[in-house]
Amino acid sequence: MNRPIIQLENISVAYEQKTVLHDVNLTVYERDFLGIIGPNGGGKTTLVKTILGLKKAQSGHITFYRDGQPVPSIRMGYLPQYNKLDKNFPISVYEVILSGLRKSWLRRYTPAQHQAVKEMLERMGLTSMANRPIGSLSGGQLQRALLGRAIIAKPDVVILDEPNTYIDRRFESQLYQLLDDINRESAVLLVSHDLGAVFRNVRAIACVDTTLDYHPDAALPEGWLEDKFKCPIDLIAHGDHPHRVLKSHKHS
Repeated sequence: MNRPIIQLENISVAYEQKTVLHDVNLTVYERDFLGIIGPNGGGKTTLVKTILGLKKAQSGHITFYRDGQPVPSIRMGYLPQYNKLDKNFPISVYEVILSGLRKSWLRRYTPAQHQAVKEMLERMGLTSMANRPIGSLSGGQLQRALLGRAIIAKPDVVILDEPNTYIDRRFESQLYQLLDDINRESAVLLVSHDLGAVFRNVRAIACVDTTLDYHPDAALPEGWLEDKFKCPIDLIAHGDHPHRVLKSHKHS
């Protein structure tokens, strides 16, 4: 049985006295692949920011584990939903990915670290763009560079908040193949509105709507999604086409 690496106990978070998360309990296990879903404003991004330490909980406790023992922290890679990287900042694609690695205060990056960056550029399909400034990249290319930065240090947990944003359909299939490969060594937390992609790839589901409902597999009870999203939902699949969440509507 996989051991826990993150445990949230009775977590509550508020913004300006408005409760966003209430009494949330969640355990993330080694090599877990957890899909985090829920309606807009339900607290998905707040949940991952709290795990990352970017948002402080008003109550509750988070415990990190390594080899089954509590530790102060673990290695986490993060791809945020909306990047706020200044595209005018003079930094290359190579340097963005390199920044995901740590170097000693007294030493430069090692040859092995530079080799890791070259390999990551190839995995992300960015080798020919290594020396290009980030300001010249398309949204999808920049997203790939930031994903490379998030995973290059081989973190214990990789957290991706809407990773499909700006990524074209061709790379989207490669993305999930890559995540499957990463998942052999790291836990993956995937926040997404693309329910079809979530159900095709994850092994457990956490639905966040102020509180959190956890399902140890991707098989949900009939009517459960409609109840949580407060609208009728159809998961439509035609070959490789993405699934969609459909609002209630009338046909003329």
